[in-house]
Amino acid sequence: MRYGIVLFTSDRGISPAAAAQAAEEAGFATFYVPEHTHIPIRRDAPHPRTGDSSLPDDRYLRTLDPWVALASAVPVTSTIRLATAVALPVESDPITLAKTVATLDHLSGGRVTLGVGFGWNTDELADHGVPGKRRRTALREYLEAMRALWTEEEASYSGEFVEFGPSWAWPKPVQPKVPVVVGAGGNERTFRWIARHGDGWLTTPAEGDITEKVAQLREIWREEGREGEPEVIALGPRPDPEGLAKLEEAGVTEVVFGLPDRSAGEVEAWLDRLAGKLGQLAGA
Repeated sequence: MRYGIVLFTSDRGISPAAAAQAAEEAGFATFYVPEHTHIPIRRDAPHPRTGDSSLPDDRYLRTLDPWVALASAVPVTSTIRLATAVALPVESDPITLAKTVATLDHLSGGRVTLGVGFGWNTDELADHGVPGKRRRTALREYLEAMRALWTEEEASYSGEFVEFGPSWAWPKPVQPKVPVVVGAGGNERTFRWIARHGDGWLTTPAEGDITEKVAQLREIWREEGREGEPEVIALGPRPDPEGLAKLEEAGVTEVVFGLPDRSAGEVEAWLDRLAGKLGQLAGA
């Protein structure tokens, strides 16, 4: 089981480049950042954790662009994977986003993992012209279109939200397949979508015990004719021996810990302490 780090980026505290570099030096496998283009002040969509229009963290208002943030980490890292938790592809032009992701994968030597979400903030999606009730269809089309651009010499796509004729687009990603993990609540509908269109599940912080949910995902994975096992990435647990052992036994492939909103020196010291604790658990 791997360990990763997520930084809720903002215009204060440690920079993404410094955080990614420190995480790599501490031995972590993946560095994640989130995405929100903007937060409409007046909203009908409740936040999943608060249940109303209030936000649990003011960094939602201050989130850095994820692709610029991850690109800044490329020259100061060499092994850590660069990922989103989660990006909102339907808030970008799919042709442009395909180019951005492919370029990041090219420049990083094949280290990109694309974590995507359907988007809880339907008011935010609406400002990008995406109807909330059609966001799953829109995301499916975006991923299909981007994969065509990443893999085909002459790519084209025709759908409800994306359409373009035969086109050339380079660079292609270094990886034969850019991994796509879906961050969403664990239920049959989500797992069916993942098995058909993704490569794994990124849990939400409020999931609780996910043992039965992972088993359900694996069963649906097999029903849909997928080979191997899905990636399962767990967000937000504490680094205690019993909890981590239970996650690994359930089939979790990576556990991701959130960085505190503090200065570079404080975050680096926090990472060192966490890495030391995880190392002690592994040794035990």
